Amino acid sequence: MGKQQDVQRKPDWLKIKLNTNESYTGLKGLMREKKLHTVCEEARCPNIHECWGERRTATFMILGDTCTRACRFCAVKTGLPTELDLAEPERVADSVQLMNLKHVVVTVVARDDLKDGGSGVLAETIRAIRRKSPFTSIEVLPSDMGGVLENLKMVMDAKPDILNHNIETVERLTPRIRARATYKRSLEFLRRSKELQPQIPTKSSLMVGLGETKEEILATMDDLRANHVDIMTIGQYLQPTKQHLPVIKYYHPDEFKELKEIAMEKGFSHCEAGPLVRSSYHADEQVNEATKHIQKQGEQNLKNA
Repeated sequence: MGKQQDVQRKPDWLKIKLNTNESYTGLKGLMREKKLHTVCEEARCPNIHECWGERRTATFMILGDTCTRACRFCAVKTGLPTELDLAEPERVADSVQLMNLKHVVVTVVARDDLKDGGSGVLAETIRAIRRKSPFTSIEVLPSDMGGVLENLKMVMDAKPDILNHNIETVERLTPRIRARATYKRSLEFLRRSKELQPQIPTKSSLMVGLGETKEEILATMDDLRANHVDIMTIGQYLQPTKQHLPVIKYYHPDEFKELKEIAMEKGFSHCEAGPLVRSSYHADEQVNEATKHIQKQGEQNLKNA
């Protein structure tokens, strides 16, 4: 059975459009020049050509390119991280300014070797981008930072526009798929984010195709909503290498359409769902939708007061 899973052919709807135009090559050159890492490259994101070549958006990955965790779905390399690069926040901010981005996503490799989990450098990156690009909206995608409230508070005090933390998979599969992270800790991380800064939208992403049931997907949606998560993304898990977990099922686009409809019915302000959707997919659109939703809620609360 395992061999059959390993050699499953990708369906036609997973074909990726390549775009190596000047925008793509220019952005790639800028990343190398500034010695910056992107999760687009490190995690082998299938949307890199669309985002870099057409939308000119990217997700910066700070605190190095080596993660202290070894999740069985992720292509980012693991091992002993390099020492802290305290000049990195300014280089990221310079790049955002040069690219004239309307929206930027900053993610962090898990740094369990650091007492603050990397929260200090992430917070300084937010502040540096604010100084140099005050009209750019900022989304951050940290690890659970060990579940330490002080680390999360440091990030939320820097006032990102969206706090994104991925649940990744359903509760039953979490121990097998994620390293060190737990389902309940991720939910707690998202809930505490909202408690610290109620006006900042929260977001989480779920991979499908790893053996979960539809009932478990819906239960995960309910858990996220119960912890006040505003935005959800749902995408197909793709096996990065033969050493990673095999794909159990390829979901049809119609199934993703149904999951999106259900998510919106459950109260999410925005949901992206599709075979190639990843956590940062069309993130520039999500921040606008989330902000509108929160403004509407505020107006409604005033009317009801």
